[in-house]
Amino acid sequence: MTEYKPIQCELHDTFELACMRKLIDQVIWRDDNGQLHRDKLRFMNTATRNGEEFLIATNQSGKQFRIRLDLIQSLPPPH
Repeated sequence: MTEYKPIQCELHDTFELACMRKLIDQVIWRDDNGQLHRDKLRFMNTATRNGEEFLIATNQSGKQFRIRLDLIQSLPPPH
């Protein structure tokens, strides 16, 4: 696992707004092993654990993901 790199406050606010609106969008991220993932996810919430920030999201099948924000390579749509 790579060391967590905090994201900019503006970007964090964008993720929080997307969660408040329960937006659905294509998300591209790397997992802890560096493998690239791409899925259409519903933004549900953000969470902080051990000083790291995460996006909580679900796919169309209902599978829940907890994705570290600094590993996300796509941005939520601006609204």
